[in-house]
Amino acid sequence: MKSPVVVVAITLTAAILVAASLLIVVGTRKGPGTSTLNAPAQQQRVKHTHLV
Repeated sequence: MKSPVVVVAITLTAAILVAASLLIVVGTRKGPGTSTLNAPAQQQRVKHTHLV
């Protein structure tokens, strides 16, 4: 039988890996421009004016 410390360490490692993989999957499923990672504080839309 394994010691309780080893069992807890393995369980915590597995839980961290599952949580990280879920965060990655959820982050990559969003559409373009909806991710908050590495995004500027605010993005302003540029108005295009046609010069004729």
